[in-house]
Amino acid sequence: MSTNGFDVSSSRVYRVGVVGLGVMGHAIATRLLRERGDLVVHDLRRHVASDLVEAGAEYCGAAAEVAERCDVIVLSLNTAHVVEEVVFGEGGVVSGWGAGEDGLILDMSSIAPDSTREFARRVADMGHVWVDAPLSGGAPGALAGRLTIMVGGDDTAVSRANTVLNHLASKVTHVGDCGAGQFVKLINQVLVGIGFSALAEAAAMSRAAHLDPQTVLSSIIGGRADSPLFQEFFVKFATTDFTPTGNIGNMVKDLETAITAAHSEKLTIPLTEFVLAQNQELVAQGYGLQDNANLMRLYGPVKQCSPAAGKCDTTPRS
Repeated sequence: MSTNGFDVSSSRVYRVGVVGLGVMGHAIATRLLRERGDLVVHDLRRHVASDLVEAGAEYCGAAAEVAERCDVIVLSLNTAHVVEEVVFGEGGVVSGWGAGEDGLILDMSSIAPDSTREFARRVADMGHVWVDAPLSGGAPGALAGRLTIMVGGDDTAVSRANTVLNHLASKVTHVGDCGAGQFVKLINQVLVGIGFSALAEAAAMSRAAHLDPQTVLSSIIGGRADSPLFQEFFVKFATTDFTPTGNIGNMVKDLETAITAAHSEKLTIPLTEFVLAQNQELVAQGYGLQDNANLMRLYGPVKQCSPAAGKCDTTPRS
């Protein structure tokens, strides 16, 4: 298995399409268009592709039309149900490829490993291949080509996929067969989800003691509790800065999927179940589409930070 490297030995240049232009998909498409100079895109909301079209991308009204023009289809979609519909439904990707054309579906969505393995079997029966390539690093990482990507698939398919992924990532790891990438991404999300809850609790302690969050941050950096997650998010949580960088609803989806995947391996993960319950409580309160820093609401009422105005709430509320 390959780690931290890219196979760019193939001289063939594949034409690439991106289906799904949400925040993540749009960033992926922007980067690929900038790096490759040629791209075909599709989203049901045509207006979200307008800037890409202006920059030179070709827009298609259906996923099948993208497949007719492209050898590799990158998916960036929300759920396994949507992935299935886009690939196998009416006007879907596979209807744009003839049997045995050896099309490559490069799924950068975050979905269940079991669903990924099922979809890979189905496209294999049609003469195509599937690579799952969930990511960490978000839209900023994609735009800068600094994503960390966990890849599942056979060696030949992954080699093809890397001709695309090398434009998006600073680290690509081939972790196993189809579905393995999704399982590693779930491990990543368990660590991030639990990490966010730990950060919220630490930030609540800092606020209760009326400590300056920047000073707390500086004092811990370099110790065992230090981490990129701590450095990026501690002050954000402690100052109740709810500027969107992710959302509670997506965390709920990922943790639910992680718990289901663990159960399929006859494993219980009680800490993840507790963190899921915390996030579900916030969804029930109406914060599902809001930033992960809203975990601070579990520790009492807060005032929202206005970083642009230089006003951030650092005091606890009784």
